[in-house]
Amino acid sequence: MRLAYGAVGSLSLPSLTKQELPTSKSPTTKHFIRMPNPNKLALTNYDDDETAVWSPSKNESFTQLGGKLGKRWTEYQGINNWEGLLDPLDHNLRAELLRYGQFVEASYRAFDSDPLSPTYATCRFGKSSLLMQSGFSRTGYKVTKNLHATCGIQLPRWLERLPSWMQVRSSWIGYVAVCQDKNEISRLGRRDVVISLRGTATCLEWLENLRATLTDFPFHVGPNRSGSMVESGFLSLYTSQIGTCPSLQGLIREEIERIIKLYGDEPLSLTITGHSLGAALAIMTAYDITATFSNAPMVTVFSFGGPRVGNKSFRGHMEKSGTKILRIVNSDDPITKVPGFLIDDDDVADDRGVHVVGMPRWIQQRVKDTHWAYADVGQELKLSSKESPYLNKGNFGSCHDLKTYLHLVNGFVSSTCPFRATTEMLKAPFID
Repeated sequence: MRLAYGAVGSLSLPSLTKQELPTSKSPTTKHFIRMPNPNKLALTNYDDDETAVWSPSKNESFTQLGGKLGKRWTEYQGINNWEGLLDPLDHNLRAELLRYGQFVEASYRAFDSDPLSPTYATCRFGKSSLLMQSGFSRTGYKVTKNLHATCGIQLPRWLERLPSWMQVRSSWIGYVAVCQDKNEISRLGRRDVVISLRGTATCLEWLENLRATLTDFPFHVGPNRSGSMVESGFLSLYTSQIGTCPSLQGLIREEIERIIKLYGDEPLSLTITGHSLGAALAIMTAYDITATFSNAPMVTVFSFGGPRVGNKSFRGHMEKSGTKILRIVNSDDPITKVPGFLIDDDDVADDRGVHVVGMPRWIQQRVKDTHWAYADVGQELKLSSKESPYLNKGNFGSCHDLKTYLHLVNGFVSSTCPFRATTEMLKAPFID
């Protein structure tokens, strides 16, 4: 399993007795916990090897997960900061989070992570078949652009003796997809554009993650937007380029400009979703788009297990831009608590200095001077691995896994009933 800023692995689960879950006659028995709408959602399945594999059943499609959003689509995209939808978790919002989580899962599955492969760090599939070959058919979306990120770290010459796969600078990191299916557009209430970004996968991406000090964010618009700072490594991955590969920023700007020209006269949304490193890059992408395009559609970020990205000024500018961000956070995941030190949310409007949570005031100015004072952005949906009866409580590594996040979203009900299985477990057979 790959840990920290990225990747997907399997989840080790405790034994489930036959009395708890029915046994099918199928050679590979699968069981489901069915969520509030039993006719629509049956997504957490368990194989005979007692390993959780979060995926829809063979006949499941993205469009079957939730109900018709229609004119309420802006609510689910965060126009009111998801007020009244998070606790308890609204069924349609749950379905949308799982749906967008699948887009991120596809970016992991499509990535060639085998260092011995001649196509290492590229996309294994063509654009036309990426979603289908990643296991997600009938999405209603068409991939229109492959995205690459480039590491800007200057390596010493002696590292040239390392294997070539350890020196890969540019790698495939995700894609842009546009909803093209008329029925899905009708269900969503608008044409949706997805930018999906995976987490850390290459050696140089790991090194960029370690560049955790804040640096000036250069994409400001207007004279009153000074002071925004973001993590140095994330900014490098977003803006760096080499001769044969444009920057991630350039690729995204080019595609969004094309999409706005093509579909700008109809209801349109831009949803940026990512896990871990991809979640951090998603937030930076959202701010860059709203600062670059005056005619940008509504921009929403669904962040899974993302680290901190920027300082208090960056957060303020994100809020003023109108970008809506929902961070899905596992309280047991250490990656959501790094890098740097967290600014007290109650001190947002205080311009006298930096108030860092849990830190004596006499060293707070030093934190500010060394560019380690971060601030969380957007709204938060807080989950916990400890609340699931199916997760290994001693396996801290799995807390950051994307599948863990989707499992927790699938099971979460409310703060007073953190996981549905603690009150009721409905059983549904696997549908061939």
